Amino acid sequence: MPDTSNDTFEPGRKNITGFSNATVKYLRSLRDKKHRKRAGQFLAEGLRLLTDARECGHIPRTLVMAAVRDQHSLLDALENEVLTAGGEVITTTPDILTKITGKSNAQSVVGVFDEFNTSLGALDRTAAPIWMVAQDLRDPGNLGTMLRTCDAVGAGGLILIDDCADPFSAEAVRASMGAVFTQGIAQARWEEFLSWLRDGDGQLVAASLRDAVPYRDADYSAPCFILVGNESQGLPEAYEAECDLRVTMPMRGRADSLNAAVAGAVLAYEVLAGLEG
Repeated sequence: MPDTSNDTFEPGRKNITGFSNATVKYLRSLRDKKHRKRAGQFLAEGLRLLTDARECGHIPRTLVMAAVRDQHSLLDALENEVLTAGGEVITTTPDILTKITGKSNAQSVVGVFDEFNTSLGALDRTAAPIWMVAQDLRDPGNLGTMLRTCDAVGAGGLILIDDCADPFSAEAVRASMGAVFTQGIAQARWEEFLSWLRDGDGQLVAASLRDAVPYRDADYSAPCFILVGNESQGLPEAYEAECDLRVTMPMRGRADSLNAAVAGAVLAYEVLAGLEG
């Protein structure tokens, strides 16, 4: 990260007051996927989310805080851990925090984290009975919601197939409510995922209308990989054909489908009940 600031207090601490500061420009650039990928870093905002990250062993490389703020023991603990780990603590103005986050009501603290290893090889499929898999999921809000569902059902994580939204975008991180730090995340093409899946234990399950059984009568087995498709197109027929189990959920009203993240959540809880029953 560029090392330019207005004032330096002590090792690891800086104060920035200028909008044209190179560090401010760098932090703002992390809102863009191209710059995030090039830097290998992403932003997370808010004390609660950063505390969740710290409790999961993720310490930000850089902590950016409002120079004038309420004191809080959790923020003090976070600040101390960042400095102990050799990170940087920056104080600045609310207006500059707004510029960094792109939010008019920016919270008083932002963390800069290194992106995680998102290879399939980094996952331990035996670590949890349930995993969620999203194919071509485009909405970062849906992606973040699926991460929250993973956390809620005790899943091992979320595997993103083909051209999904970026899990490290500000929108996805915010929607995950901290689950981005508790869950394993992997990214792969379909062929790579299928080869990895068939190289070990794992039942691939998807909601479908093709040769499907009622989702409450299905025989689920661990580790169960719940596959959810694109918000508007659903799953390609060829992908559904590779599933070990296809299930259908009743639609009582006029709607013919559920939101992708909602469908994944409903199915995840049914799988959980089936595995625990």
